[in-house]
Amino acid sequence: MPWSVAPLRLGRGWVVAPDARTLRARWGALVAAQGAERERLFGPTRSRTTGSSVAALPGRSTGTGRLARESGPCPEPVRVAYGPYDEQWLIPDHRLIDAARPELWRVADGHQLFLVDDFTVASLLPAGSPGRIRPLYRRPGGAEPNLAPGLLPYLSERYGHDVTPEDVLAWCLAAGTAAVGLPAEPGAWAEGVAWGRELLRIQLRGARGGERPRLPGGRRPYVRAPLPARPTEVGHDPEEEALLVGAGRISPVPAGAWDFHVGDIRMLDLWFHRRTTADDLPDWPQEWTSELLELITVLTLLSELNASRPELTGPQLSRADLRAAGVLPVPPAARRPASVLDHHEEGPEGQFALL
Repeated sequence: MPWSVAPLRLGRGWVVAPDARTLRARWGALVAAQGAERERLFGPTRSRTTGSSVAALPGRSTGTGRLARESGPCPEPVRVAYGPYDEQWLIPDHRLIDAARPELWRVADGHQLFLVDDFTVASLLPAGSPGRIRPLYRRPGGAEPNLAPGLLPYLSERYGHDVTPEDVLAWCLAAGTAAVGLPAEPGAWAEGVAWGRELLRIQLRGARGGERPRLPGGRRPYVRAPLPARPTEVGHDPEEEALLVGAGRISPVPAGAWDFHVGDIRMLDLWFHRRTTADDLPDWPQEWTSELLELITVLTLLSELNASRPELTGPQLSRADLRAAGVLPVPPAARRPASVLDHHEEGPEGQFALL
């Protein structure tokens, strides 16, 4: 996947939240303030102040006048992947974001998938990950795979069946390394792709027409004791397989879900922390409980699937093989974003943007 983009750099934490109502309230407080108080609430950086003049994000009809003069309603928040396994809301206003990576917004649609360097995949735009982001497609509508030119025809001939972009993505997930090799034998390829597609299915949580992940009836997590309005701590009872959310209780929650880490970070701890540490967040709404139950399901399935990761040993295709097939070297143009000119983009202060 030769085209990759640096992660978004938001520059200020208040532009993202686990619920959209909080973002609208924060925006309202910002535009109600004047002068130095507005600048303080905004949180200026070297890249953005309330006097910055920037273009609108691709596909967004937000204001492009200087934020110091803004008095309109909050731009409609959008759902984003705020790091691994955490979906939150973002105000999609370029004036608020230090480095929004417009090239990613141009190709973010219902056909797109994003691979992040921590080897998680999202259908939503990744907005909180520290790793580089690799879109599966270079253009909207699932057009032009972000793969070395000639790779799919070569692999299709080599393995004796049509190889799709999502097959390659599934193989990357199965390999689980940035230096992804390709197997010489069709059997190894099929084994890795099958495992990677199951991982992809779980991570996508029903996006793009798939089924939302579920556990069998006897293993589904349920709320056994109501969660408090303002929980302050989360823990796990391994004997009872219960997640303790303040005085609330959810079970069954296997140890594999509770101990699921990305790097050194436990995912359930991080998810809970992001919903309980800001003073302006609401009392615990029902939708957070539903999201938590789904997250427990996802982490349970992933922990069980990881235990069956295939070895994927055996001979691999060499660089010489790929050079002989014309796949390598990758042309420089494939490492740059494609030109996407199928929609209007507004430049700073309402001018037309020239792309």
